[in-house]
Amino acid sequence: MKFEYKIYSNILTIEEQKEALTNPWWSYHFAIENIPGSDIKALQAKACEEPYCAYLFAKNIPGADIKYCQEYACQSHYYAYYFAIVIPEADKEYCFKHAYPEDEYGPNRWKSEYNKFIMQKACE
Repeated sequence: MKFEYKIYSNILTIEEQKEALTNPWWSYHFAIENIPGSDIKALQAKACEEPYCAYLFAKNIPGADIKYCQEYACQSHYYAYYFAIVIPEADKEYCFKHAYPEDEYGPNRWKSEYNKFIMQKACE
């Protein structure tokens, strides 16, 4: 049976972990299944090769190493922003610096956006 079919049919077993570790998206989906005996650290390492999967791993996998995921999610401006907004344990300043890099947005844009975010959270 094809691996993709097993992922989307929720019929994964621990035996498929080796194949899951060949692709970031598959590693993320395998981790979601929370199969007893699975190697979460190895799955996280593979998932974090892709910024989107790193963001999703931190967001949806209990026990994920948030700092590790953040480092890889923040390789993308887009996911750096969402990581800061969505992940409560995120280092907001670090994420905003990567979401608004100085060479692209100037030296103060990330600070401005960071301060807006902090003020918005304070008013909630």
